[in-house]
Amino acid sequence: MTLKINRREKYAIYVATGCVFLFVLFQFIVFPIFEKRTHLKNSLQVKTKMLEEMHILKSEYEAIKEKNEWSEARFSKRKKGFTLFSFLDELAGEADVKKHITYMKPSKSAQPNSKYQISMVELKLQQITLKQLADYLYKVETSENMVSISRLSIQKTGKEEGSINVVLQVETLEI
Repeated sequence: MTLKINRREKYAIYVATGCVFLFVLFQFIVFPIFEKRTHLKNSLQVKTKMLEEMHILKSEYEAIKEKNEWSEARFSKRKKGFTLFSFLDELAGEADVKKHITYMKPSKSAQPNSKYQISMVELKLQQITLKQLADYLYKVETSENMVSISRLSIQKTGKEEGSINVVLQVETLEI
């Protein structure tokens, strides 16, 4: 059984077959290729950004590691048996403010998950001059013992001209 198809119908069948072929070609081959390419580009951008972040984190880690090694070296230079209280008392004698010390309150606080603890001393100096304070602060801040002033309160006294009262809190890390 053969079908008799005229020429116009043959062209219509050829065009329909071509359209179906093009539809299948684009739908199952061309479009998936473009989608995969777009997906790969996006994936590459994400991975590149992740790599950049990893480089930044690596440099931060190396900076922290270097600072830690520097701190460890500074700790090793401290005298054996170093205490913040005795260090500040010694500096007060050198800066000629020892007789002006009203009180010295030492305290320590342990740091969680660390072998270090924060040693703190709060001290009050009464009726000292600004020059004496500056000398004392300079000795504290420029020492090799990794000591820092965390709080400073200065009040003018009415007893003597140029006389001040000072409360300061000094801290350092200890093992």
